[in-house]
Amino acid sequence: MRKIRMKRVISLAMGVVLTFTLLACGATSKAVIDDQAAVRGLEEGAGEIWIDDEAIALAGTAVSSQAALDACSAVLNMMNQQRAAQGLAALAWSDALTNAAQVRANEIVDVFSHTRPNGSAFWTVDSNVQYGENLAKLYQSADSVYQAWMNSPTHAANIMDGGYKTVGIAISQAGDGSWYWAQEFGY
Repeated sequence: MRKIRMKRVISLAMGVVLTFTLLACGATSKAVIDDQAAVRGLEEGAGEIWIDDEAIALAGTAVSSQAALDACSAVLNMMNQQRAAQGLAALAWSDALTNAAQVRANEIVDVFSHTRPNGSAFWTVDSNVQYGENLAKLYQSADSVYQAWMNSPTHAANIMDGGYKTVGIAISQAGDGSWYWAQEFGY
């Protein structure tokens, strides 16, 4: 009887310690997971021109592998096929949005959020062109990231927004090989 009681006490104690450990780890985590798509209103930031030159310099850490370039192209093709099926015009590739997407992909490796590490809005990388943003992390293929975006109502809404005319997509690779995706939309 005494052994059974002791086992229960030890089990309870271990459960309490484990619970507090998990709660403490979650509470101190700096990672912010923002699974919502981001949009900027047409009047938001009107008259302001923001181009973050320091952030643009970060674009040199892009994933340069042919696989990443092919993945971005494949996502564009899937988006345009889906848009055509819904009677929407194809999105045109934008080098300016791709540059902004590369900055954002590099930034989200450290802070996964639609807010930039300096606290400013996503669109401040290049306020002349950025109006919508989809982010993703840990998807290693075009099919998987596209499916995840289309399964999310807010991300799919950006992809299927009939007002958007241009897009840029970029991937940054973390030290562990994981891919971080940024998709920027413009008018």
